[in-house]
Amino acid sequence: MKKINYLLLISSVIVLGIFNSCKNLKNSKYINIGMVDGWAENVAMTHVVKAILDEQGYHVIIQKASTDMILASMNNEDTDLFLGVWLPYTHVTKVAKFPDLINLGTNYDNGRIGLVVPEYIPIESVEDLPKYEKEFNNRIIGIEKGAGMTSATDRAIIDYQLSYRQINSSTVAMITELQNAIKRREWIVVAGWQPHWMFGKMKLKFLEDPKRTFGEAEKIKTYSRKSFGKDHPELTKFFAKMYFDDKTMTDLLTKMEDSKDKAATAKKWVEDHSQLVNSWLDKH
Repeated sequence: MKKINYLLLISSVIVLGIFNSCKNLKNSKYINIGMVDGWAENVAMTHVVKAILDEQGYHVIIQKASTDMILASMNNEDTDLFLGVWLPYTHVTKVAKFPDLINLGTNYDNGRIGLVVPEYIPIESVEDLPKYEKEFNNRIIGIEKGAGMTSATDRAIIDYQLSYRQINSSTVAMITELQNAIKRREWIVVAGWQPHWMFGKMKLKFLEDPKRTFGEAEKIKTYSRKSFGKDHPELTKFFAKMYFDDKTMTDLLTKMEDSKDKAATAKKWVEDHSQLVNSWLDKH
């Protein structure tokens, strides 16, 4: 009997230890950040945050997934952060599904989505598209299915009564097709957004959107799981202060696009912008 009781005691201690380890995991130095690969601004900012937090002694893990999967994972308290929530238009319905998620702050406030064409194409508005169906082959080149940008483009097709179909694949595929069309000076219209390096590399323009289907200027926000602030109050202050203006964002995106090693480029960018980064960290 004594032996049985002793074994039960040992088992209880082991179970309690495992429970406490799991409980304390959220309070550890491990930080999981969701990232949508292919979104230039999200990839750039995520790598910059990783470079900063690694330097502060955290161990940052980047998890690549779709926006829906990241938000659901945060709602389950599995993923800590996501730096790519566009509001008040693009992701409003996605975020509404998870009311417990926490808005930590705005990291960029001049975002825009819409239909984009090369500058050499002589049209200025989405309302012009019906006149040039043949030139555009009745196609709008989109990005991933399920993206907020994709849903907005579908709404535009309805709102403007366009006899176009949206071709969905991936952000990388969209950019490749855009680059190839520009080389041949062909007509092409794509679903695009700013901030993005492609506006620095190619001469592009947004088509005017008089019906406001794509909304107006958007803010890109950092969201966290519900308990993140309790577990890491020092980091909620950091994310509340982290902000990129247009000049800083353009500089970062250009450097990241030209890089074959995102982690190394982000680390160098952080070193070159130490004064800005220190202001986010509240270091004077």
